This record gives sequence, structure tokens and C-alpha cells, in this order.
Amino acid sequence: MSIPKQVMLKEVGPRDGLQNESSIISTEKKIAWIDKLVEAGLKYIEVSSFVSPKWIPALADADDVFRYLKREDDVTYAALVPNEKGLERALRADVDEIGIFISASEAHNRRNVNKSIDETLSVLKEVVSTAKQEGKTARGYVSAVFGCPFEGHVSIGQVERVSHALLDMGIDELSLGDTIGVANPLQVKQVVRQLKTTIPTGKLALHLHNTRGLAQANIMAGLEENIQVFDGATGGLGGCPYAKGATGNVATEDVQYLMESLGIETGVSLKGLINAAKYIEPYVGNELPSYQLKLSQEEGDGA
Repeated sequence: MSIPKQVMLKEVGPRDGLQNESSIISTEKKIAWIDKLVEAGLKYIEVSSFVSPKWIPALADADDVFRYLKREDDVTYAALVPNEKGLERALRADVDEIGIFISASEAHNRRNVNKSIDETLSVLKEVVSTAKQEGKTARGYVSAVFGCPFEGHVSIGQVERVSHALLDMGIDELSLGDTIGVANPLQVKQVVRQLKTTIPTGKLALHLHNTRGLAQANIMAGLEENIQVFDGATGGLGGCPYAKGATGNVATEDVQYLMESLGIETGVSLKGLINAAKYIEPYVGNELPSYQLKLSQEEGDGA
């Protein structure tokens, strides 16, 4: 079995992790958390989302987070944008990279953004074009790749159609999302293998949720297909507000533990990630599901 010797972990906690939480965390605490994530060695952090505060109140302070954030030159500070209005805010905030999102499922896409897939693609094409003109890189997220809470099965053909539409716009990377955590390792392999027939592996990333405890197994399947970029959220925070039953993202520290056990280099500190998870947990207001966080608390080792 051949697996990569090095991978990149991308932290989505400050955006995807917080968007589904009822607690409103202060701008100051968010920035302190992001600082701890940088201290842990992460080189890519999705800081927030420039969506309407009416839809995602937890991220209403996106402008202020970017305004007061102390940036490191070697770290990419990214943000999600839904449309051109969101892009205008993101450009004023001088984000390093914009993230755009669409679902492979028609029903989920309509529930998420109140538009059809084709209508959404039209909007996103303009967003990416403008972002590129402003010298920004762009990342595309495809939701419900492995299953939809409304439609159930999502065909690989539909995933391909949406993925190629985003790549044709000029996005730099495509993140494949298991929005409700229904994927299994065989399915991950099948989808990635099919996409690899027309898309370079280096443009693909996996964004997995741990709803049914299979995220790590699915990451292993991705590694065996030479995927080298994985999204995670500190503590296992997160979920989709428009997908019932979508629990947290896979915890970044749990992914880091897996990589260390396999001898894969990430440049990230497991201890630093656990410290970041410990910092944010009290402000979220509920116990986080991260295995590494729980172990460190049980052992009382101050990791």
C-alpha cells in the first residue's frame, strides 16, 4: 500500500465549526483561538464566512475578526463567500483565499442557498472571476458528495458535473464534503478514483464529518488514493445548519494523531491542537467529541 509521506491539514473550525453552534463567541475569543491554531503549526485557517448575519448569527463579526487578526505571512487566512455581496466584504477584509460552496444534491442546494444548482453556478462564476481579477485564490466546496439528507443517494455523475463546473471557473482546489457523515471507505475510494480520471489528484481534498464514527477510516481510504489535503475542525466542532443530523467535522487533532501514527508529516503539533481545543471548548458551551481532547482530559497530562 502506498500513501503520501506528507499531507496538509486545513482548519475549518472557526467557520464550519462555529456556524452550527448556538453560542455566540466574542470576536476577541475567536482571534485568541485562531492564534492558538497558528501556534500549533497550521498553515491554512478558514477564519469565517461573509454570509448574511441573519442566516448565520454566529459569524456576524467576520469583518471584525479579519480586521483585528494578527496575521502570519506563511499562513493562509480564508473565508467562505456565498455571492458577490459577500465577496465585496471579503475583499475589503483582504482575505487570502475565498471559498465558494455548492451541493451535488439539488434538494440540499435549494435548502442551503434557496437556488438551483445551475442558478448557483451562475452566481459563483462571477464571484470566482472577480476574485481572480483581484489576485485571490479560490477553493470550491462540494457538499453532500456521498449522500444527501433529502435525496439519499447522490450519483458520481452529478458530483462530476458540479466539480468540473467549479474547476472550469478557475478554482484552485476542490474539497469533497461528506456533509452528513454517511460515507464509507469503499465509497470514498470509488468517488475519488472516478474523479481522478479527469481531475489531478493535487486539486482534490476531503472534508469529512464523523457522524457515524467513520471519518478516520474514510481518511485512510483517501490516503490510499493519494489525497494529500484534509479538512478538520478543532475539537470536532461543526455541522451543517441546513442538514438535519450533520454532526461535527472530524477533529483536526484526531486526524493529526492518525498522521503521526502512520509516519506522515504535517508540520502540525498534536499538543498544540489539543491546547487549542481545550481553549475553545468552554466557550462553545458543550463537550466536544474529539478523542484526543477527551484522552488528554482523562489523563490530566496538560497536553
